[in-house]
Amino acid sequence: MGGEYTRRVPLVVAAGSASRDVEAADPRGWRLGGGVVYGALALARLGLPVGAVIGVDGPASQAWELDLLRDGGVDVVRVPLRRGPVFTNVELDGARRQYCHEPGEPFDATASPAAWRAARGWLFAPVAAELPGPWARVPRPEALVALGWQGLLRRLEAGQAVHRLAAGRHPLLARADLVGVSRHDLGPSLTFGRVARWVGRDRPGGAELVLTAGAHGGLLMRLGARRVGRLRLLPAIPAGRVLDVTGAGDVFLAALLAVRLCGAGTDARADAGLAVAAAAASLALEGMSVSGVPTLAQVAARLRVPLGQEVRA
Repeated sequence: MGGEYTRRVPLVVAAGSASRDVEAADPRGWRLGGGVVYGALALARLGLPVGAVIGVDGPASQAWELDLLRDGGVDVVRVPLRRGPVFTNVELDGARRQYCHEPGEPFDATASPAAWRAARGWLFAPVAAELPGPWARVPRPEALVALGWQGLLRRLEAGQAVHRLAAGRHPLLARADLVGVSRHDLGPSLTFGRVARWVGRDRPGGAELVLTAGAHGGLLMRLGARRVGRLRLLPAIPAGRVLDVTGAGDVFLAALLAVRLCGAGTDARADAGLAVAAAAASLALEGMSVSGVPTLAQVAARLRVPLGQEVRA
């Protein structure tokens, strides 16, 4: 385990594997990706104290992107992997196609520092189901837990195209208070009623599901008692110039979690949280790779509100 983290207890912890995404324009032939990288940096740039437990193979462990996280204030725990996930990503007709060069491997919950279990928030951001079920028991019962569901919905085999797995029950899905997923990652025949039986089933107050649809915005639904409750449309905030779509969904989920951790309870504050998340995602589209993850000041400017009013962390 990497030992560069401090002893402080972060407000929120992100966990998952970094991926290496093949990129001919990068001198290394790849760039670092993965929801944990984008999510941890987004949380930190929005002003939250963040810890990150990141699975990395040999090349990824030396990536400058990890230095960017540390420079941004993220306490990073590197979990050495013999094999980390490696992909080629192709954007086609508004949807992503992936080719798997290496599927990576799981790592267990003991990788997280014991003191970090006191964190108030958690972001589980798997790339390829590398966070097994016991991770669901790491957060305290009162902690707010967000999950990037798409990382549990991929079938990976080296040398093959990535295929979608059928959605189903998972301990992380049952523990989550906030779940984010793209509509492209769920099968067309999956009903919201079935989803309601899986998402947040271990949470007495139910859970929220954010179904994103890129430039078309998305849908926020409240799930409780194994049924679908209130639905809310999520309008998108257009990006000025789209340079890179990678990580935008991860930034959206991390920003929404950040606002939830900062006490968005009323409907007005909840709507403000959705606006913050949409603004953060649109800004991420305008940058390249993880460097495009926006700061709190950039989000506030896009929303045209003074710092400290509604957008605060």
